Amino acid sequence: MILAAKYARENNVPYLGICLGMQISVIEFARSVLRLEKANSEEFDPHTPDLVVIFMPEGSKTHMGSTMRLGSRKTLFQTPDCIMSKLYNNSKHVDERHRHRYEVNPEVVGTLEEAGLRFVGRDETGKRMEILELPGHPFYVGVQFHPEYKSRPGRPSAPFLGLIMAATGQLEAHDKTQQNGSI
Repeated sequence: MILAAKYARENNVPYLGICLGMQISVIEFARSVLRLEKANSEEFDPHTPDLVVIFMPEGSKTHMGSTMRLGSRKTLFQTPDCIMSKLYNNSKHVDERHRHRYEVNPEVVGTLEEAGLRFVGRDETGKRMEILELPGHPFYVGVQFHPEYKSRPGRPSAPFLGLIMAATGQLEAHDKTQQNGSI
């Protein structure tokens, strides 16, 4: 998975990382761009010196039942100038369903952003990273939530729509129509 994220990032291939896929893109970015060779998730290597993905602080590591972050949660866009905001019709926030125990380590967010990764969607506290994008890339997006829960035939959720539009060369034209909030 890390090699796929790296290939997509380096070769401008459209990439959509969902939940673990988003976390993988953060690990890959930290390893390749920040040169943190041991960057990892606490899920895979709890002893790594470079934890970029951590177990949610409020979760229990001894009782695995009822420890996931579940259900619909609000994600606030940090800027209207991002692909995902435009795909969500310039909304200030989205409500998407979650199912995870691990998240991007808030302590490394500043360093990741200084190196070029943008966390364009955060939870209501601002501490949980919900959507990431890589500026200058045609479509390199990671979402912590599960957009497949709301996607329907003929009405794909925004992340899937963006991936398909980017893969078929239609995303840029779509983004231009979204500049002023029109569809």
